[in-house]
Amino acid sequence: MTSSGLTRRQLLRTGGVAVAAAGLGPAALAGCGGSDDAGGTGGPLSFMYWGSAFEKKAIDEMLKKYGKEHDGAKVDPMYVPVSNYPTKVSSLVAANTPPDLAYLGTGQMYDLAQKDLILNLFPYLDKYPELKDRLPSSYFWYGKDKLAANQLAMGVQILYYNTDAFKAAGLDPAPFTADTAWSWDDFVQAADKLTVDQNGKHPSEDGFDSGKVKQFGTIAPIGGAPLYSLLRSNGGDMVNEDGTKFALDSAAAIDVLKKIQDLIYVHRVAPSPAQLGKNAPTTSVQLQTKRVGMIIDGNWTLLDLMESKVPFGVAVLPKFQEPLTMTGGAAGAIFAKTKHPEEAIELYLYYNDPEHVDLFKDGLWAPLQKKYYTDQAEIDKWVLKDKYPANFQTAVVDTTLKNGVTDWGQQIKNADRIHQVLDPALEQISLNKGAPVDIVKALKPKMQALLQGKWPLQEL
Repeated sequence: MTSSGLTRRQLLRTGGVAVAAAGLGPAALAGCGGSDDAGGTGGPLSFMYWGSAFEKKAIDEMLKKYGKEHDGAKVDPMYVPVSNYPTKVSSLVAANTPPDLAYLGTGQMYDLAQKDLILNLFPYLDKYPELKDRLPSSYFWYGKDKLAANQLAMGVQILYYNTDAFKAAGLDPAPFTADTAWSWDDFVQAADKLTVDQNGKHPSEDGFDSGKVKQFGTIAPIGGAPLYSLLRSNGGDMVNEDGTKFALDSAAAIDVLKKIQDLIYVHRVAPSPAQLGKNAPTTSVQLQTKRVGMIIDGNWTLLDLMESKVPFGVAVLPKFQEPLTMTGGAAGAIFAKTKHPEEAIELYLYYNDPEHVDLFKDGLWAPLQKKYYTDQAEIDKWVLKDKYPANFQTAVVDTTLKNGVTDWGQQIKNADRIHQVLDPALEQISLNKGAPVDIVKALKPKMQALLQGKWPLQEL
């Protein structure tokens, strides 16, 4: 796997593999390394990140604001497109000029931490108690008393839907509390009502033309965080508890995979990969154009939906046995080579706080700190009632705290290599190249050979 063509979602998941700095000359590396001075004394800290144009603007403004509030401290923003990000990180590390702080995909972050290239935050916990007041799932541990990073921000899965499409289909708003979550059958029935062909027929009606669909009910959640949320909801998993044994062949997991595949080829409420297209529009575009009525996606999609003025609502995910959602996200780390670790930690804490960064209020990020999920006054600082959709607090904030399960890829070792064999197998299921039970059976020995256990967890 190379960084070529990486999407934001792929990078959030794994971070790519470390590769050599091919074709990058000295100019590409200029100004990128741990600085000689920080604060108002001259040389800046450097902050490396990826993101959309809107995110770039928000981060740059945050760094300027930080400087004004910290005696003229200067921070050099280093924006790198997501498609080239892992390669750029590897190039800077190879040249011994890493940034002070950086976004990192989890796979690359663990690789660097094992080589002692990431600052261990554990010795700083007592001096900076704010590092302790975070959701347990946000920490990246790589050994006893070895804390590599926190997530950049909390990521959580949400069921988004076009409210106009729901009204046209005669559907009530989708459930927004965990105890009223749709069953899988409820979800399929709603998707059927949302799916219409050019003649106005639904898949459950005679004469439905699956080749001329005007609006699909949903998109089959065949991979990533949406799939993992549903697997765990049914009591399934990718691997066993300690990450040493393949578990996707359990009856519970196969049941989920089969029912997701059936959305496309039996119920006909979701587009096939061919109908979706290789360069499928984003979730916000799919919902805005009513190509799809509802989609499971991450909380970061809120930004585009709100910016695009899409008439949308948020709901909890459908359930199998219990209502769950997956939480996770890429890492924010400090490189061990920084000459100013305490200044770097101060900036680290600053950009994690909704009081300083508009990306929380704007929908791209969700907070890490517990207080932003438990204290109503703190919740109101980022879940703006005049901006966020109704019921966001119950559908997302409460569910994250009470019904969240951590992304398996955040703890599994050798994640990049594992996804190189797992993802093509899941694609075969979405392409209807065989029954899930048979595809998973063929996958098992390939993935089992790559399992090396999980990274440790540690309570604070």
